[in-house]
Amino acid sequence: MRHVLAIAFLLAATAAEAETCQVIGNQVVCDNGMSGQRIGNNTYWSDGTSSQQVGRFTYNSDGTSSQQIGSHTYYSDGTSSQTIGNTTTFSDGRSCRRIGNQIYCD
Repeated sequence: MRHVLAIAFLLAATAAEAETCQVIGNQVVCDNGMSGQRIGNNTYWSDGTSSQQVGRFTYNSDGTSSQQIGSHTYYSDGTSSQTIGNTTTFSDGRSCRRIGNQIYCD
């Protein structure tokens, strides 16, 4: 789920079902009840976890991480994604698209 929310801030979802998130300033609110708030390089999620962006790396409090290289993001679980324009496509076939302040994921 953090991958979806990361897209909101980095234009970089891991949810198995369709969802929509709205970005308002440093806040993200998703229709599945998940939300996050970015303060500096840290993002605090409504499930009690957090993440920190350091350069091209993102470190999550649950021990997972990701690395962005160009338009590709590589996740510590072995998956990856590529962002072209406003669409991010994940290695498992899912995708998310940002339109204005809305993010739509399938």
